Amino acid sequence: MYEKILIANDGSEGGTRALAYAIKLAHRLKAHLHMICVEELPRLPTTIDEVVEDKLDENHRFEPVIAQAQFQARSGHVKIETHVVAGHAVPTIIDFVERGRFDLLVVGYMGHSALYNRLIGSTTDRLVELAPCHVLVIK
Repeated sequence: MYEKILIANDGSEGGTRALAYAIKLAHRLKAHLHMICVEELPRLPTTIDEVVEDKLDENHRFEPVIAQAQFQARSGHVKIETHVVAGHAVPTIIDFVERGRFDLLVVGYMGHSALYNRLIGSTTDRLVELAPCHVLVIK
């Protein structure tokens, strides 16, 4: 059914739940599993030094997320390939899905207030809307 699965994980509670599910699914389907973490860059950086500093901070922030994912995957007898990509979450993930020709995108759901979703929107909602493949949202 699915041969190539991508889990988008930002280290949040929802991302952690989605990772656990994606590992079980990949094991059951004998699918290739990849994980993407998106380094959110500032919208309006003032200097190149600010961008470099933010990138270093993001790299360090994802080290424990990647280590935990690799541990969980090994425990679940699944090989996982991890990717840390700089950009803004939705367009970066969608581009990665398209270029990698993934069959399934697995994302976690982080509930925000109705007001927040109405004003700002949900990353998960936008991924479901724009992804060129099936999307599995884990609550």
